[in-house]
Amino acid sequence: MGVALAAAALAQTAVNTPKSKEFRIERSMPKEAVACIECHRKESPGVFADWAHSRHASANITCLDCHQAEAFDPDVSQEHYKQYERNDVPYGNKDYRVPVAAVVTPKDCSRCHPDEAKQYSRSKHANTVEIIWKIDPWLQLGMNSNAEREAGCFHCHGTVLRMKDGTLDPATWPNVGVGRVNLDGSKGSCTSCHTRHRFSVMEARKPEACGQCHLGPDHPQIEIYMESKHGDIYTAFGDQYNWNAAPGTWTPGVDYRAPTCAGCHMSGAGSVLTSHDVTERLSWETQAPLTVRPSEFAAFPAQTNWQVEREKMQVICMQCHGKTWVVDHYAKLDKVIQEYNEVYFKPAKAMLDELYDKGLLDKTKFFDERLEVEYYELWHHEGRRARMGAAMMAPDYAWWHGFYECKKRYNNFMEEARHLLQSNQKAYKATDYPNATGSTERPKEVFGQ
Repeated sequence: MGVALAAAALAQTAVNTPKSKEFRIERSMPKEAVACIECHRKESPGVFADWAHSRHASANITCLDCHQAEAFDPDVSQEHYKQYERNDVPYGNKDYRVPVAAVVTPKDCSRCHPDEAKQYSRSKHANTVEIIWKIDPWLQLGMNSNAEREAGCFHCHGTVLRMKDGTLDPATWPNVGVGRVNLDGSKGSCTSCHTRHRFSVMEARKPEACGQCHLGPDHPQIEIYMESKHGDIYTAFGDQYNWNAAPGTWTPGVDYRAPTCAGCHMSGAGSVLTSHDVTERLSWETQAPLTVRPSEFAAFPAQTNWQVEREKMQVICMQCHGKTWVVDHYAKLDKVIQEYNEVYFKPAKAMLDELYDKGLLDKTKFFDERLEVEYYELWHHEGRRARMGAAMMAPDYAWWHGFYECKKRYNNFMEEARHLLQSNQKAYKATDYPNATGSTERPKEVFGQ
């Protein structure tokens, strides 16, 4: 009896002992691919472990399938060739030498994911470098330094990749920005949302994936979402969601109780198909200074009909809500948009134009006079928060962080502006504005010569 009990206890302990997952090469794959795996298993075990747990590994998709390039491609890694000369790495042998590129682009991913790549290519995400160069005075007028841009703006928006001395220029790499302009001509980075080398659909479905970039004073979508009832339900029940449902099958009421960012803007539901074009389903362009329909956004006019896209989003909403609830929510949003446009933005814009026309403000630069900052933050900070808070049902952002702050900003702007008009006095202009040294040349890779 004692021996039997001991054996049973040992068996139970063995079952509960954690084991590390092991990847065994049991299926057919090129010898070059095996070389990649064996080398990276030793040289970069974190990369290997991530890939070994991925769906790619389960489907026999190897490093080579994504990274292999043509010898004449502009982004082929010359440094990688040197790895084949080493004797201290597995498969350090010229027989396994193939051209590879460090940068995997949407064009590469399109070999297996053509629909997703095409949808992404027409989105605002993929084209955001073009958008910011068209509308952003920080870039247009060189009001921040190149280092500030590289560490901040371009981290999310994307760099224009370039080579320098036979390797990727450190001023443009590493970068996984949604609008990164790649050397093969494609735009974007799928790993913005599906981080390498797991490329998890679960990760991209969670709001934190979007919150990497959509946060802060100017576009706090992650904070707005977490304040909303959707975010509250996600916080309470998210651990029960079926995050790993196959693409195109993630269903509200079955796999999740309340939507995440992806659930509303990308995932399919009802009669609405999944899309990697986040410009779809939008009926207002709430990031713009003056709220317009997406097709009227001059920097990047959407090839959509706002009424059709609103109907799509409402179909998504009605998977969980009644029609009256949904229609009435949009009626409130439209009213918020109208009041922001007419009460706050248009009068402030008219006043700014008058000050420029009368020479009381200087157009040469931007942000070097306080009223320019006040005007900018009225639409870029508080105005966006008011509109986005209303759109995503976060009352604190619609009011306290939104319209309440709009009122203070608007009153301060108008008070100083009227004083300048009455006194015919030019605004104080900062003569030592810091770090206004950035290039004002638009990237030729985006805009041509």
